[in-house]
Amino acid sequence: MKRAITLFTFGAFLALSTSQVFAAGDVERGKTKVATCVACHGQDGNAIDPQYPRLAGQYASYLSRALHEYRDGGRDNAIMKGFAAALSDQDIDDVSAYFSSLPTKLDGLEHHIQGN
Repeated sequence: MKRAITLFTFGAFLALSTSQVFAAGDVERGKTKVATCVACHGQDGNAIDPQYPRLAGQYASYLSRALHEYRDGGRDNAIMKGFAAALSDQDIDDVSAYFSSLPTKLDGLEHHIQGN
């Protein structure tokens, strides 16, 4: 019984401490880091020009992964690679949290992808 309590306590401690290590980005800090992003993606994350993705309302984990891939070479886009190169892991988490917190204006893909 004592071992079960010890394991449960350790598991609870591990779960709580791990959530701090993998904490999501901060929306307010992200808002202060998007000055270069809004030129293409819009102040509200809803780009008007269909050649630029709408970031508002996207999953933070998706945005974070995309930015990491641009920064680390997993995605090949010279412009985004240049912007992402200047971002720390925390910056990426914060920017991703900010854009994911915004309401999207994307109802469908009509007029937002080539050929439609």
